[in-house]
Amino acid sequence: MHAIAPNAQYSFHRPGWFLLFLVLIAGPTQAQQDNNNNYLDSLQKWSLHFQFTTIVQGHTGFNGAGYNGPNTLSAQADTALSVTTTLFLGRRLWRGAAVYLNPELAGGRGVGHRNSQSPYDESLYAPAVGMAGFPNGETFRIGSARPALYIARFYVEQIIPLNGSSSREAESEANQVQEPIPASRLVITAGKFSIADIFDNNAYAHDPRSQFFNWSLMNMGAWDYPANTRGYTWSLAAEYIRPTYAVRAAASLMPIVANGNVLDWQVGKVNALTVELEHAFRLLRRPGTVRLLAFRNVTKAPTYASATQLLESNAYPTTPAYILTGTDYGGVKYGLGLNAEQPLGDVGGVFGRVSWNNGKTATWAFTEIDQSFTLGVYVGGTRWHRSNDVVGMAVAQNGISTDHTAFLNAGGAGFMLGDGSLPNYKPEMILETFYKARLARTLYLTLDYQLIQHPGYNGDRGPVNLFALRTHVEF
Repeated sequence: MHAIAPNAQYSFHRPGWFLLFLVLIAGPTQAQQDNNNNYLDSLQKWSLHFQFTTIVQGHTGFNGAGYNGPNTLSAQADTALSVTTTLFLGRRLWRGAAVYLNPELAGGRGVGHRNSQSPYDESLYAPAVGMAGFPNGETFRIGSARPALYIARFYVEQIIPLNGSSSREAESEANQVQEPIPASRLVITAGKFSIADIFDNNAYAHDPRSQFFNWSLMNMGAWDYPANTRGYTWSLAAEYIRPTYAVRAAASLMPIVANGNVLDWQVGKVNALTVELEHAFRLLRRPGTVRLLAFRNVTKAPTYASATQLLESNAYPTTPAYILTGTDYGGVKYGLGLNAEQPLGDVGGVFGRVSWNNGKTATWAFTEIDQSFTLGVYVGGTRWHRSNDVVGMAVAQNGISTDHTAFLNAGGAGFMLGDGSLPNYKPEMILETFYKARLARTLYLTLDYQLIQHPGYNGDRGPVNLFALRTHVEF
């Protein structure tokens, strides 16, 4: 997200204090009841897990366009490091209910940091610019690459069994306490979390800590999903889950400004609504899943057309012409996405996504993509006697609307893109392949390669060759 330095994130705000009060009151009360009645051993009520991920990524020099803007990807060779470490703490409250807290430490930046000869203010640069499908899903769009500690998630989840439903025992894992999970259930989640934790899931392309790196592959590219600078927001979500289908809906907060860290609590004026339908099917005698997602965001986002008019009349209020805020509520962005996965037994599986948004109002939270198509394959290592290893390969094609193109060509910039001009628009084309090896019970090492044609939709730039090494520890 854009180059605004993050605010301190150590406070919970009022909703956080309410959740904390709920835990302090309900947790000890229920614990006393369990001890008195010998329901459960107290240790089984807790879930404690940890992850640590570093990504070293670099690109070789490539052909530049001969012109630069505030978010131009540097054509000079560059190497960057990102680091994230997360503590996943959970506690069962009562039957079907649990509270989860995730303190997280993150730092570093993405590749393509601007060279010192750029005419633009270095303080404006975000650690993730120049490509809509950014190649490192562990980087954040903030103004400082220094490590920062913050609360990523703090939420309560309530599972309500539906009549006649069988259950399976869920093992303790990240943000999951050990408990029986009914096959048919209603799930209510309230608090601070990533909306992508619940929506647009995919078994093969969803987690940049263990799967594909690129932003276009970890989520629907055209879904401007509600989030602050680091990818989290306050939401209320409900899921109605049956063995063969599921319906999900959520209401979430959006940032006050584009890519902002501060969320807007005027829910009557600014909000994000997300709905998803999921259906299980069988193809070639194997189970698969398809998901249809729809979203509608209302913010202060101005339209690209109005911003372009201001640029062309030399009346834009900021220089460079970042779309960071608007003066009026009512900017609407809506869109659709389709997400499918098909397992192929012990071989692995295939997946694909297609997504679209109306492309009229400014991107506000995720990335500057208005249309996206992805297709990939995930191959397990059983065939070469490395059952915990994985090979992945995928392609993505991203595009933007004509209004968005005209804005960038007039010299405008979003929080990720802006070469000062865009006379030769081309779809952004991405190829990614990786090999992930399990070196020890908790240690994984991944080699990754990406080829990006027309970075930032600029047909005069690229192609960009990117190489990366990811180290991931989890327990």
